[in-house]
Amino acid sequence: MLKLRLFLAATAVVSLSACLDNDVERGLAGAAAGAVIADATGGNTTTGALIGAGAGVFCDDAGVCR
Repeated sequence: MLKLRLFLAATAVVSLSACLDNDVERGLAGAAAGAVIADATGGNTTTGALIGAGAGVFCDDAGVCR
């Protein structure tokens, strides 16, 4: 069940990240999503926010959210 929740959360984050206009907006959305996912899975919310922010900022550079 945990894997399903993580998959659905990751799918939602990736699909919504393309709607944002710049790296700052994607970074903020990624940080929020990372913190929520980390909290839901019992992880450290600060670490989740940092990872999510990094993913949000660099997803455009990687060609994931174009």
